[in-house]
Amino acid sequence: MSEIERESMEYDVVIVGAGPAGLSAAIRLKQLDEDLSVVVLEKGSEVGAHILSGAVLDTCGLDKLIPDWKEKGAPIKTEVKKDNFFMLGEAGHIRIPNWPMPPLMNNHGKYIVSMANVCRWMAEQAEELGVEIFPGMACSELVYGDNGEVKGVVAGVFGLEPDGSYGPGTEPGMELHGKYVFISEGVRGSLAKEIIAKYDLQAGRDVQKFGIGMKEIWEIDPEKHREGTVTHTMGWPLGGNAGGGSFIYHLENNQVFVGFVVHLNYKNPHLYPYMEFQRFKHHPEIAKLLEGGKRVAYGARAISEGGYQSMPKASFPGGALLGCSVGLVNVPRIKGNHNAMLSGMAAAEAAVKAIKADRSGDDLIEYEQELRSGPVAKDLIKVRNVKPMWSKWGMLPSLVLGGFDMWFQSLLGFSLFGTLKHGKNDAQATEPADKHKEIDYPKPDGKISFDRLTNVSFAATNHEESQPCHLKLADEKLPISVNLPKFAEPAQRYCPAGVYEVIAEEGAAPRFVVNFQNCVHCKTCDIKDPSQNITWTVPQGGDGPNYPNM
Repeated sequence: MSEIERESMEYDVVIVGAGPAGLSAAIRLKQLDEDLSVVVLEKGSEVGAHILSGAVLDTCGLDKLIPDWKEKGAPIKTEVKKDNFFMLGEAGHIRIPNWPMPPLMNNHGKYIVSMANVCRWMAEQAEELGVEIFPGMACSELVYGDNGEVKGVVAGVFGLEPDGSYGPGTEPGMELHGKYVFISEGVRGSLAKEIIAKYDLQAGRDVQKFGIGMKEIWEIDPEKHREGTVTHTMGWPLGGNAGGGSFIYHLENNQVFVGFVVHLNYKNPHLYPYMEFQRFKHHPEIAKLLEGGKRVAYGARAISEGGYQSMPKASFPGGALLGCSVGLVNVPRIKGNHNAMLSGMAAAEAAVKAIKADRSGDDLIEYEQELRSGPVAKDLIKVRNVKPMWSKWGMLPSLVLGGFDMWFQSLLGFSLFGTLKHGKNDAQATEPADKHKEIDYPKPDGKISFDRLTNVSFAATNHEESQPCHLKLADEKLPISVNLPKFAEPAQRYCPAGVYEVIAEEGAAPRFVVNFQNCVHCKTCDIKDPSQNITWTVPQGGDGPNYPNM
């Protein structure tokens, strides 16, 4: 616990993060017991500010949480009407028919949504039930109890000196204590990372795997717009350099979500995920769609890809990890919001049962058991081998074998492959630069493709410049002494916001520069840095991207 004197507030349940998992937990807690005191703390300037999501939503979680969501006016309107899957070459494409796809891959009956708007709506539902929601409140520390349990969090610290010390203008924040604390920070959150390490929650589980997802929102020519159309692609431009692919979702109002995912276990440190995204948009089919249109927003976020075998133990003394803090994305479906909601509800149900039994601060093992055996597990266990197959055998073999494995498990309930392992983590997968060729990327044209810093301005990201840098280097010399000569310092390329630079001035030694003001909170640096020298921590509340309400 910090030695700084702070006021404290007591709640039954404290929830960190107003995403689909945290809000589902809050709503379910109040549905089960309206007298419970529940608070949700959100680091974004408002609910949804840090969620740029072109998502196809499976409403199974929301159906269970709020069965009458349509009548309540949820911003879920655009039902999927057409589902395309393309294999791209540099100049053409092949459409893969839907009929050989396992049933779980079918998007018909799902909805194209802005998860930012869905979360804003969910926050309204929670507040109507009496949940307290405080945006702009970054949770920077955990508070531990006398028995080593998580007792609460420190939130709302503002005005630290540049060196991280407390000055005359520093607001020390508050401690918010709960009988249970739910951590729903999203992928690779700093509090979840601390909890997983402290309680050894990854013991006996496989390593977690990640991807970097970059997204743009476009307004396109109405004649080209096909509301309700979903398209996914594989192949070019990544080829054999990395796993990944794209998605293009046509929602209402002539808007299109254009996204590109690169698996972070790529070997070549010269690979530049952001520029792969920009190059992708110049494929003839994609360029034809976007020409004459206007990009209106940009953002990026890491995606958990490890699946069932990589989930850490989700309960710990004093609380639970929810949603992407556990890693509940179904990789082949590119869906995780439904599992995030289901995990939030399961944690809430376990907490209510415990509180009614006069328990507090203990391990909510009932939640861990439900997560491992309930609907979330049933969704993830069928696809658990798809990611390791791709990593081991490449795109085409994994497409065939992964499809077979999903069909086999859907029909017979088990896999002939057992449970495949992932092997190295994504940082360890990076190989020395001298083993690989540099990649020549075309210059963005400013119409369909854009330079990185211009695009970052469309994330509306902002960080108060006098605060401490929230990107912590364990060794400030290492980027130049080790990463530059050995790996060509890949931070210059893997960051989708241009945070990291190597400045080489004539007659002077190269310098490593961290432009933390550009950060869009994707966490890629915390994951992919080959020396594991960078730790992402929360900046002060309200800072970071401010994605549009659209």
